[in-house]
Amino acid sequence: MTALLASVRSVDEALDAAQAGADVIDLKEPRAGALGGVATDDIKRIVRALRARYAVRPISATIGDLPNDALDEMTSRVLDVASTGVDYVKVGVAPGPRAAACLRHLASLPATVVPVLLSDDGIESSLVTLAAQLGFVALVFDTAKKDGRTLFDCVDRATLAPCLLHARSRGMMTALAGSLGWRDLERIRALAPDIAGLRGALCDERDGRTGRLDASRVRQWSRALHGERMTAHA
Repeated sequence: MTALLASVRSVDEALDAAQAGADVIDLKEPRAGALGGVATDDIKRIVRALRARYAVRPISATIGDLPNDALDEMTSRVLDVASTGVDYVKVGVAPGPRAAACLRHLASLPATVVPVLLSDDGIESSLVTLAAQLGFVALVFDTAKKDGRTLFDCVDRATLAPCLLHARSRGMMTALAGSLGWRDLERIRALAPDIAGLRGALCDERDGRTGRLDASRVRQWSRALHGERMTAHA
């Protein structure tokens, strides 16, 4: 069962994505980086518009790209984003010596934080184990550099599979993102994460991830992912 998460930057994109079948609406400004944050007032407007038409559609939002040791700034941004009424606050965590302390700090905050493990240089399995121990509701595997490589170019299936299995065994939702496209569909299906997160694949290919979201592409991806789900239960 893989749900489609569509990353959007505006009210119009959010409503288009929801109407086209996106299961999770994720608020992000792609021009501001891998996890570029949408302005807080804009998040509030998007949340109000979505709640008015899709009362139970889950909404997540990023806080922007920050280093692991910017804990005070992380705290401020997490609390600001959480106050807008989103369901989940996504925070990027890069591998390295400060990653574990960053995860522990995020787990202590009074918000539903979802760590995004930035996996351009691989995955530290110890961080997956720690995230599960700390009780996060979900874990995302993504990339920080939007340089043409996808998550699967950075991490092979044999490495991802046990990480997803371990997270699931501890009751966490799992998500894969990172410049995923149609050539990655079969690998997504094989790994069967709870969520597949997309942005560039949902935009006009001439403009890429910074272009306007295309509702027809959202609809195509929704059908592809949901079709696999229906086949599995047939």
